[in-house]
Amino acid sequence: MYQILEKNCLASQVFRFVILAPDIARKAQPGQFIIIRLDETGERIPLTISDSDPVRGTLTLFVQAVGKTSLEMSRMNSGDMILDVVGPLGNPTEIDRFGTVVIVGGGFGIAAIHPIVRALTRAGNKTISILGARSKELLILEDEMVTVSTEVQVVTDDGSRGTKGRVTDILQTLIAKKVLIDRVIAIGPLIMMKAIAYLTRPHKIPTLVSMNPIMIDGTGMCGACRVMVGGEMKFACVDGPEFDGHAVDFEGLLNRLKSYIPEEAEAKEKFLSETKGTCRLEKTSGVI
Repeated sequence: MYQILEKNCLASQVFRFVILAPDIARKAQPGQFIIIRLDETGERIPLTISDSDPVRGTLTLFVQAVGKTSLEMSRMNSGDMILDVVGPLGNPTEIDRFGTVVIVGGGFGIAAIHPIVRALTRAGNKTISILGARSKELLILEDEMVTVSTEVQVVTDDGSRGTKGRVTDILQTLIAKKVLIDRVIAIGPLIMMKAIAYLTRPHKIPTLVSMNPIMIDGTGMCGACRVMVGGEMKFACVDGPEFDGHAVDFEGLLNRLKSYIPEEAEAKEKFLSETKGTCRLEKTSGVI
């Protein structure tokens, strides 16, 4: 059993959890993830490790309440217990002195890039973080990203914070200005990562994307997280989660992820009807 030590609501449907998991915290590296199961009847879902503290023995996780399990977790509070936490899983992000690295975080993906940017900056890179959200109300971790990045650029769909537009607009501007970019890392919605990869391919800029498809065991046994990369079958849990964005078959993966939409919607509706309550998404600050 793993105890929730802290819970904060950062934006509508986005929650920050700090859980006690000493063994995992001692080994976790940027880019890795865990798989959790809330209770005996719960499903297993992957969550990126946004931060780890080996001294306190804690992991920081961000949960977006959109599906059945994430909604259920959003109702949990400090002091509650999570049945299973498995990890750290996946290969850590390669951290080296590359030069100038542009790291793109789209929406919820900002939480995932935070430890990666921090590690790259500490390794001596110039890190340009591009943070994208639909609106300023949904923008998370801006202050934290400023402290770990060389430079931060914010873009929102409606222009309520930073530049109006999309993350690809900022990256396109950097490329047009002849900024020497040695590497791009993008984490966010699949359609965003696809657009980033398509943008950088003609310029031959090495680009990594992080795959987070449906997972079950997290050890490569079930094959649920398979993705085609360079014409070869890969498993996001053991071969990834990061892959060469120029080699990923985004179309195939997007089509596969649509397969379970009806079942996901049914599970969510069943959970809401059985609990007959409202998820406490109205809280916007403070520890719950």
